[in-house]
Order: sequence, then C-alpha cells, then structure tokens
Amino acid sequence: MKYAVPVSGGVMSPHFGHCEQFAFFDVDEQKKEITNREFIVSPEHQPGLLPVWLAQKGADVVIAGGMGPRAVDLLQQQSINVVLGAMESDPEQAVLNYLRGALATGDNVCDHDSRECAH
Repeated sequence: MKYAVPVSGGVMSPHFGHCEQFAFFDVDEQKKEITNREFIVSPEHQPGLLPVWLAQKGADVVIAGGMGPRAVDLLQQQSINVVLGAMESDPEQAVLNYLRGALATGDNVCDHDSRECAH
C-alpha cells in the first residue's frame, strides 16, 4: 500500500490543496512498517488535478488534516481512501500511528467553503 501525506515546511500541511509537496510512504501493512519514503513536489494548484496526480503516483490512502468535500469525492473516484482530521504534524508518524490504530483525529480542519475547498 502507498500512503500520501500533504506537507509544507516539513510538517503535515493543514490545507491539502495548497501543500508544497507530498510525502509518499510504501507500507507493509502486515508488519506495520514503512518500507520506502519519497517526497515529491506538488504540481501547480489546479482544481481537480491532485486526485488524478496522486492516483498516477500510486497512492492508495491520503492522510490529511483537512480538505473539501469535492476533493474527497474526487479522491474516492480514483479509488483512494481518505483519512481526515489527522492531528499529527510529522507525516511519517501520522502513517505509523494510523497503521497502529493510534492516529489522533479531530474535525476536518478545512475552514473554507465547499467551492473553495474543491481541490
């Protein structure tokens, strides 16, 4: 499985659609271990582009603090599972905590209206 986490300034970005890069983690889910990590600069922001780009990069799961409902729908259309409300700032630790069933989550931190958060 491949997990993707939006990152800005070295920490999980609070806004999925405007992150600097994505951290991609290849995971052995049975061993609950990360087997590979890669950071890739996010493409220029265009509504609807990130879900297709993430699918092309092989993402199976996106862990994010927040995103708009349209982005969630578009990711799910690409067969990418979405975990929202992640409160962990370290992207690698977020994935490890998720694998262990210990990821602290809260509300979707996207505070924009639905149209603006449709990234």
